[in-house]
Amino acid sequence: MASLVLASALIWTSGAEAGPITFNTALPVHANELILREQVIWLRATDDPSPMDRHLNVIAVPTVLVYGAHPRVALFGILPFLYKRMDVTMPSGDRVRRSASGFGDLSTFVRVTALQIDRLRETIRLAPFVGLKMPTGATGIADDLGQLPPALQLGSGSWDPFGGLIFTWQKLRWEFDLSGSYVVRTRANDFNAGDEARGDASFQYRVVPWGEVGPGVPSWLFAVLETNVIWQDHDEIAGVRNPNSGGVNWYLAPGLQWVTLRTVLEAAVQIPVLSRPNGQGLGRDFIARLSFRVNF
Repeated sequence: MASLVLASALIWTSGAEAGPITFNTALPVHANELILREQVIWLRATDDPSPMDRHLNVIAVPTVLVYGAHPRVALFGILPFLYKRMDVTMPSGDRVRRSASGFGDLSTFVRVTALQIDRLRETIRLAPFVGLKMPTGATGIADDLGQLPPALQLGSGSWDPFGGLIFTWQKLRWEFDLSGSYVVRTRANDFNAGDEARGDASFQYRVVPWGEVGPGVPSWLFAVLETNVIWQDHDEIAGVRNPNSGGVNWYLAPGLQWVTLRTVLEAAVQIPVLSRPNGQGLGRDFIARLSFRVNF
């Protein structure tokens, strides 16, 4: 009985916890607690139906800070460092490489727990969030061939509001998180990236230790399975709709999390189940993620 009480208490006490790997909106945080998350994300897209045979590689290193300002209010800030590279076959037949690196756009948002149900060995949360992406990344980067296309710029130049809703259901051994969000893209530099809607789900299941959690357990290993569905509308360049932009991507992402009292090490690979870009847009190959979290 004592071990059961201790295990129940572990859910509610401050410290590192399992959570989603492929999205940040549902990260668990307690009041007066600060979380630092550092990730390395590699996106590769080489499925190009056009004669340009484009190969896109993006390395993103976002720094995520989460602060529990109140038992029901969490503040988020996300600033990525980016390296973007595209290899393209020119009409002359030459193969060229275009790239850019530096800090991207800053995103901030606030999450408020509107519904909170706590039972023995179980908790349920429903929390809306609202935020703003600010144009802190460079937008006028050029190389010997001229100005880079918008996909290779570090920032969008636009102020983009977004919002959504999170559902969390947590028990002693597992947690399920569901997040839905929508981003409204605004115009900047005569360019308007398409609005984006996405749905994310994450299921984390403790596999080590397999039985009840008792005294003296310093860490836990979770098997994670996540899915992400992302839809983006067409871009507009100088008010003209770009038919080779936007589309739908659906990923499945298996992963692992090693959770200690204050830190989390985690990794996942987002594998495309469906990659359907509009027109001659690039199809995705994969997105790989490696990250750690520290609770202060």
